[in-house]
Amino acid sequence: MHKKIYLAIGVFLVLGHSLSAQTKRLDLEQSLGAKPSLTKPINRIVGWADADHYIESDVQARQQYQVHVKTGERNPYTPPPSSDVDVYVQDNDIFIRQGANAARQLTHSPEDEEKNPTLSPDNQYVAFTRNNDLYAIQVSGGREIRYTTDATDVIYNGWASWVYFEEILGRATRYKAFWWSPDSKTLAFMRFDDTQVPMFPIYGAKGQHGYLEQTRYPKAGDPNPEVRVGFVPVEGGNVIWADFNEKDDQYFGEPYWSFDSGNLMVQWMNRDQTNLKFYQVDPKTGSKNAIYDEHQNAWIDLSHSERITYLKDNKHYILKSDKTGWAHYYLYTLDGTLVNPITEGKWQVSALELVDEKNKVVYFTARKEHSATVDLYRVDYSGKNMQRLTFGDYTHQVAVSPDGKHFITTYSNVSTPSKVALLDNKGKLIKELADSKADDFDEYKYAKTELITIPTPDGYALPATITWPTDFDETKPYPVIFSIYGGPDAGTVRNTWKDVANQHQHWANEGIIQISVDHRASGHFGKEGVALMHRNLGHWEMIDYITAAKWLKDKPWVAKDKLLITGHSYGGYMTCLALTKGADYFDYGIAGAPVTSWDLYDTHYTERYMDTPQDNPDGYKNGSVLTYVKNYKGRLRILHGDVDDNVHMQNTTQLVDALTNGDTPFELMIYPGSRHGFAREKSAYDRKERYRFYYQYLLEKPMPAGLK
Repeated sequence: MHKKIYLAIGVFLVLGHSLSAQTKRLDLEQSLGAKPSLTKPINRIVGWADADHYIESDVQARQQYQVHVKTGERNPYTPPPSSDVDVYVQDNDIFIRQGANAARQLTHSPEDEEKNPTLSPDNQYVAFTRNNDLYAIQVSGGREIRYTTDATDVIYNGWASWVYFEEILGRATRYKAFWWSPDSKTLAFMRFDDTQVPMFPIYGAKGQHGYLEQTRYPKAGDPNPEVRVGFVPVEGGNVIWADFNEKDDQYFGEPYWSFDSGNLMVQWMNRDQTNLKFYQVDPKTGSKNAIYDEHQNAWIDLSHSERITYLKDNKHYILKSDKTGWAHYYLYTLDGTLVNPITEGKWQVSALELVDEKNKVVYFTARKEHSATVDLYRVDYSGKNMQRLTFGDYTHQVAVSPDGKHFITTYSNVSTPSKVALLDNKGKLIKELADSKADDFDEYKYAKTELITIPTPDGYALPATITWPTDFDETKPYPVIFSIYGGPDAGTVRNTWKDVANQHQHWANEGIIQISVDHRASGHFGKEGVALMHRNLGHWEMIDYITAAKWLKDKPWVAKDKLLITGHSYGGYMTCLALTKGADYFDYGIAGAPVTSWDLYDTHYTERYMDTPQDNPDGYKNGSVLTYVKNYKGRLRILHGDVDDNVHMQNTTQLVDALTNGDTPFELMIYPGSRHGFAREKSAYDRKERYRFYYQYLLEKPMPAGLK
């Protein structure tokens, strides 16, 4: 396979510069981020009030200001309400507040909670779900309209099935699965039938008898919910169903209404997730018309926040797709005709920042100069006249003015604390606005971080950031903390400043090397690289992490028996795999909420990469931590919340069963009442125990009193 390396080799061990001015050392409180050090707080840019004023959030006054781009005049800013109507649920009923008027109660069913109340665009109706059926209530007269009547404990109208909530529509929806048409005359919704989806019980230990949560959770290879897309007129009446067969093994992504409410664009995908189609569906008849058809050999990501951006001309949309092996933008007409690619090449676009329809110019961010940095670019609709607008070897976080004439960038790299600058749309610097570097920054002796690459035997250059011990001596061996996530297209290595609050300065002061490494399928090498994970999760990640471990242990400045790897969720999976499959190379691990066998995780996520267990039994076996438990050595600490509804504690329980059967030493911590992220009240304890583990096994000395 042909591979081009797009990562420049970092300058290695650039530590010989003069430290004569750096005489102070961060004390314990400073190194832990408990009090300011190295950097100072700067005001945050949160957007634009209008084309001439950017919005600045003052960290000291805790107040927002609008600042004129030319004069710098600064005045208090209050965000205008998106509507003068506020709708909310209180005591299980819906209330509405209009302007300065007192709140008014709309529903009166305290025994049955209304969920996701959503105001129609014309402010005349509030749609909601109650007991898994779809309703609306008229704001003026209080008339309640019931659109569906067939809900049960396994049939939901306008309320998402768990796998759609988690993997497709997203947790931000709070299970909402209905959408108002722009003209407020029609509601589109999804109907879910979980009858065939297996029930997964989650036991909570509170109270004398405990309690049981039961979720229809389809694990890899299980039946998925049957889904229909329906339309109802706002005044009520018969449901018009879109012309799909709910018995087909399929997925539907988030739909989009056309500007004129004439049709609904529905994203459809086969169960194998290799074929994505866009259908225009007529809400009056349910008839559908395919306007886009994409195939990929590995998989297609069904939905993300900006797959489609409709233009206000009501004639075009911009599509984001990685169908060439790299994520790029394409201009399409509404009927699905490709006008032209807007961007192309072996690099990745990140996000659309502004579409200037008047001048037919697109402003977007991309990882073009280096896969670990982000820059702002402008390009014509035609794909011509592309220009980089940001500067230097930095990662830029930008806010573009509504007219596209200015933008503000908050930028940094591994050796430069965050700065803020105002530029015009040609990339010309107008004004430096802020610098977070503390006034006494140069007086401190602190740990340096570098962006480097680690070569693989087959030609990849794996991006990595490494933070050196404060008093680094390359003739002395140091323990290593290797932090990872590891999921597909989910790299964590970025060329940005590391804030002291993440404690890396403390561990550097204690003499620990800290490194993060991204593998070949982490997104740095485009979808071309990510697609290598198809049908073999855990394979290339472990190969590349072992390569990094070998690279480290070949160095005289790395202790041969003190390499610790740590991560959460997918990172927990990789950590467990490192202490089993990779046990010859990793010595310690701290794994949070790990997947331990992919047949225990949900259909949509798992099968996207692995296909089903029935189709790919070898891939599932080879990707399971349980397969390699016999190789376990070192010391692993496992953490899990007992009511985790995402990665079930079942994963950890099965691993613990295998480890105890093998009579092998490990540590286990269960956090009662915690989901996939540990409850806040457990975090301080968890952090203290992590510190204890580092001191006990990496540093072999007592933990300082200030950390307890």
